[in-house]
Amino acid sequence: MARGRAPGFDATREQILVQAARLFAAQGYAGTSMNQVAEACEVSKPTLYHYVRDKHELLMQICETHVEALAALVDEVRSETAAQGLNAEAHLRALIAGFMQAYGQAQNEHRVLTEDVKFLNADDQARLLAIERGVVGAFAEAVAAVRPELQAAKLHKPLTMLLFGMINWTFTWLKPDGELSYESVAPMVADLFFGGLGAVSPLQA
Repeated sequence: MARGRAPGFDATREQILVQAARLFAAQGYAGTSMNQVAEACEVSKPTLYHYVRDKHELLMQICETHVEALAALVDEVRSETAAQGLNAEAHLRALIAGFMQAYGQAQNEHRVLTEDVKFLNADDQARLLAIERGVVGAFAEAVAAVRPELQAAKLHKPLTMLLFGMINWTFTWLKPDGELSYESVAPMVADLFFGGLGAVSPLQA
């Protein structure tokens, strides 16, 4: 009979992922050893290997947990806005606000996903890409719901990628101890996007 997980396994694993993401974000995946991860987690190296098979699996778990949380957020916002009877613009604004808040709470994980995914093997990268495509697709649908004529012109997906350009790279300049927070920047992103969205012509395709 297989040995069951010890009580608190998931909580401990989550803390390991948090500490590893912090180290990977600061030092890079290649520049971080499992010894350093174990030390940061205040566990022995054998204990660390009870939760992850190797450093590659640790990186995959960080990235996969992050993108799955974003996918779950898409579903959550969709359900909430539908229940409240909100219109298409309110739905997209809620998505933008939700993602900005999520990125603000997971800056290390987002940096790792952005900068270290190249160290994963092809199959794992494909798994992550499939989840990410689902997230991008949901945003593209939200953009198309605001201006359906842009979908007919096949502009809703390029506009979505421009929107993600604003959201995804905020971590490169927004400082945790600065005057602005992710929450305060979120409406700026939404206002900039919607201000420009109305000016886009379907004839540009």
